[in-house]
Amino acid sequence: MTTLRCIIVAALLLTGVGCGGYSSSPASPSPAPAGSSSSVTIPMGAAPLGNRAYSPDEITVAVGSTVTWINTDTVAHTSTSNASGWNSGTIAPGQQFSSTLQTAGTFAYHCAIHPGMVGTVVVR
Repeated sequence: MTTLRCIIVAALLLTGVGCGGYSSSPASPSPAPAGSSSSVTIPMGAAPLGNRAYSPDEITVAVGSTVTWINTDTVAHTSTSNASGWNSGTIAPGQQFSSTLQTAGTFAYHCAIHPGMVGTVVVR
């Protein structure tokens, strides 16, 4: 029984080898694979932050990806496309809104409650 345990432990240790490592970020964001999901955080005190009110302020995703806006602030906000892309309606504190983006392009958006809050979604 001891030999079997040693073999199992050794096998478990070997499967973990090579799983970690260092990876540098590319100079420009790579789109997430189609059908994947990405998130944008609305931080505490977002209203006066302008183009830093959504984090990240610019996100790049693949066509068919879902973007989720998460409101971590203490007041309500929206994620409203400047064109006819999406409109979250009110996102209460602690709530979130998701949209699946099916069209390639660069889409500016803002908070309808606090128009100075702006961000961009690039869909490739």
